[in-house]
Amino acid sequence: MRKILLLSLFSAAGMSVFAQKASKKPLDHSVYDSWQSVANQIVSNDGKWIGYVVRPQQGDANMVILTAKNTGKLTIPRADTARFTSDSKYAVFLIRPPYAVTRMARIKKKRPDEMPKDTLAFMPLGSTAMTKVAGVRSFKLADKAPVMAYLAPSDTVKRAPAGDTSRRAVANTIAPPTREGADLTVKQLVTGKQRTFKYVTDYQLSKDGKFLAYAVTAPRRSKDVQSGVYFYDIEKDAVKSISSGRGTYKNLVFDETAKQLAFTAEKNPEKAQVKPFKLYYYNTSKDSATAIAGPGMAGITQKWSVSGDGRVYFSKSGSNLFFGTAPIPKPADTTLVDFETAKLDIWNYKDEYLQPQQLKTLQRDLRRSYLAVIHPAESDLKLIQLADKYIENISQPIGNDSRYVLGTTDTGTRVQAQWEGSGSQEAYLIDTKTGERKRIIPRTKGRFQFSTGGNYVIWFDSKDQNYYTYSLATGSKVNLTKSLGVKIGEEDNDVPDDANAYGVAGWTTGDKNVLVYDRYDIWSIDPSTGAAKNITNGTGRKNHLIFRYPMPGGGGRFAALMGGVDEDDRYISTKKPLWLLTQNEDNKQWAYYKQSIGSSKAPEKIIGGPFSYGSLTKAKNADVYIYTKQSFDKSPDLYVSTDLKKETRLSAINPQQADYNWFTAELVEWTTPKGYKSKGILYKPEDFDPTKKYPMLVYFYEKMSETIYGYKTPAPSPSALPIAYFASNDYLVFVPDISYEVGHPGQSAVEFINSGVESLKKNAWVDGKHIGIQGQSWGGYQVAYLITQTDMYAAAWAGAPVANMTSAYGGIRWESGVNRQFQYEKTQSRIGATLWDKPNLYIENSPIFQFPKVHTPVAVMSNDADGAVPWYQGIEMFTALRRLNKPVWLLQYNDEAHNLVQRRNRKDITIREAQFFDHFLKGKPMPVWMATGVPAVDKGKDWGLAISDEAK
Repeated sequence: MRKILLLSLFSAAGMSVFAQKASKKPLDHSVYDSWQSVANQIVSNDGKWIGYVVRPQQGDANMVILTAKNTGKLTIPRADTARFTSDSKYAVFLIRPPYAVTRMARIKKKRPDEMPKDTLAFMPLGSTAMTKVAGVRSFKLADKAPVMAYLAPSDTVKRAPAGDTSRRAVANTIAPPTREGADLTVKQLVTGKQRTFKYVTDYQLSKDGKFLAYAVTAPRRSKDVQSGVYFYDIEKDAVKSISSGRGTYKNLVFDETAKQLAFTAEKNPEKAQVKPFKLYYYNTSKDSATAIAGPGMAGITQKWSVSGDGRVYFSKSGSNLFFGTAPIPKPADTTLVDFETAKLDIWNYKDEYLQPQQLKTLQRDLRRSYLAVIHPAESDLKLIQLADKYIENISQPIGNDSRYVLGTTDTGTRVQAQWEGSGSQEAYLIDTKTGERKRIIPRTKGRFQFSTGGNYVIWFDSKDQNYYTYSLATGSKVNLTKSLGVKIGEEDNDVPDDANAYGVAGWTTGDKNVLVYDRYDIWSIDPSTGAAKNITNGTGRKNHLIFRYPMPGGGGRFAALMGGVDEDDRYISTKKPLWLLTQNEDNKQWAYYKQSIGSSKAPEKIIGGPFSYGSLTKAKNADVYIYTKQSFDKSPDLYVSTDLKKETRLSAINPQQADYNWFTAELVEWTTPKGYKSKGILYKPEDFDPTKKYPMLVYFYEKMSETIYGYKTPAPSPSALPIAYFASNDYLVFVPDISYEVGHPGQSAVEFINSGVESLKKNAWVDGKHIGIQGQSWGGYQVAYLITQTDMYAAAWAGAPVANMTSAYGGIRWESGVNRQFQYEKTQSRIGATLWDKPNLYIENSPIFQFPKVHTPVAVMSNDADGAVPWYQGIEMFTALRRLNKPVWLLQYNDEAHNLVQRRNRKDITIREAQFFDHFLKGKPMPVWMATGVPAVDKGKDWGLAISDEAK
């Protein structure tokens, strides 16, 4: 009897769990706006305070400030862009206007100066009382002191408790800017002392917070304030005019010690058509700033001047002052009549850059400057020109105090970049004292960079696949990697071009060693001899673990995941263990390992599992780390830890996920007909029932299995398949990896995608008659090709596809202005030859020539402002299939890019994609846009999303 009772209870409990699962609702298109993400996370220098923003996809965000012990949590509505002061005692942040207020202003088509403005707020950490300043334009914090400066249109400071969102507080955020400038307030947060200056247009705080420089443009009739640049001693509350006169003042900059100041200015007559800038210099021993570089002055090129758009900066020691120069622009001819003047672009075969590329970069080129240097402590303030039109690119080691800078140029190979993708370069050392140039590396296909300390130049030679160094001290050139016994270029490179390097992690103190990646491990190499040691001791290659050191400037595919390392701390320490971000190549799981340089042991695994990790940010003065952690079923929440072994979750976003039928993700493996091994991801509904049959969608690009532990946020799609939506709505979603054979990208897609689908079809729960495919861009091309090779797909969706390689080959990528030939000959399209050398390959891989074989219904998205794939490719595909009487639809989003940018259009295409696949894979009725279309006369009145009367 007791057994029966227990069985009954277990049965009831099981039914209850099943009922609970069954009661979960599928995701729908109304959920997107409220789905949240964590952003802008920061940690105080002492590691005691943490801030982060919880941001919905659309609506008002909230900022959270709390202790690293997860106590004292304070939520501030609509706050964003927070910073902690260097003493870890204050928070400074912006409060955005309410979304509803901004939305209404947009509906009413308010002018920019009438739009709602941000409010600046600051508060002591641990307090709830904050000071607010309405309508701020900008704010700055001193790097090493609790001193702040901000620009606001008027004196609108207001005290309010945290979270004050009253109508009055909101109204104060809407403040029109003044005509000539704004009020600049400098505030000492500890003492509360402050001072305000009127009509300020630019300003800069010294790093130590002791001085402020600011530029004023005063009204003409002002009697109490004059235009010019002022130097303010904050501690002494003393203001000094260091440059006067009406004009434009820009680029105010202090040196490290705040004893020197530089800026650019032009004080030309207002009616002058051309207004050249000069460089001004001031130090605290002088009465005023003086012009030290400008037209006609020592060292400057004839008809050149100082650039107002170039960056101005001191070296760390203050002995070098760098700035930009540029040709003085030609004045416009005011005698020309616009409607009588020809308008055209002239293309010349000798042009280094094609006209579309020149037009695309026109504004940048008009503002281009060329680096120059002056040594302000020397009696002879001669300008040394470092860059020019032949050598445009200059790089410097940390601190910018090296005697030499590195100049690189691809001049002379830019025409070939049309089909090669990038030209070869040559490298020069340029003397900052004399301007003398020495070519150290002849023209080579490589990218050159300085070592951290400026003692070596390092580059990867794409042709022989090795790293080299050049020693500035000895002039010797050393091959660093020829004896490693492993490849330094990508082992799985499958494009018809030289393999890229895995990258450089960085340099140890004093440039003693450089850390270089192979596919799995990290090598420490003596740059002067090439003597090398595998610091991960071969553990990576042995266990298929990809080790990477996440340091700014570090190479490899992991670099983009990391941040938060002090900009001044670019050396890799040999005195403490390195944190290594690691992915297991077999199961795709992520982890952190620790390893000491010089250790003979294998790296120690600290934390890892079926997750992926976001940025690892360390407190500057404490062993406190914050990072996000996520998986396919866990939102990327924020965590804090002192050693990563014990962690505390700080955020808990998206609790509503528990109400929806989510999904699982698993790695699948199969062997292709030619014997290749491949992997992919299979997403299943959370309530997956192996006794049911499920329709399946197949989404692909190239290789995506390494993303298995990434969170799939429910969101309207810019173009890719919205996996979360479909998996939640009783679809299987399969994402296969693809490898390519040069010359045959189309058949490679067939080889890997179709075989992966066939392997899954062996499972009884896959509805083999209702499988759809979706791809965008390169994936869209593969969709277009696949439907010419097989009829096993019941529906297909191709976003921005290339249908005809012969007509796309010579086209322009309008977002950059470059020609598309390199893409076919060297990179993604993988033909590996010109159109005239191997026309058969272009025809073989062009779906359009095989469209008569298509029997699959297909929808095409091709937008008229696509800057990557010519949108006429979508037209060619549509018109060809239409003529053949194949079921085809074309969605052309007006003024939209390759991937949809506008949220309204993203929402629209997500709905249409669901309707399309629901019809062909689930038998649901057609909407109007599919059944009968939407005539142009109904555009903007009817979007055709309703169910068609013919389908009812």
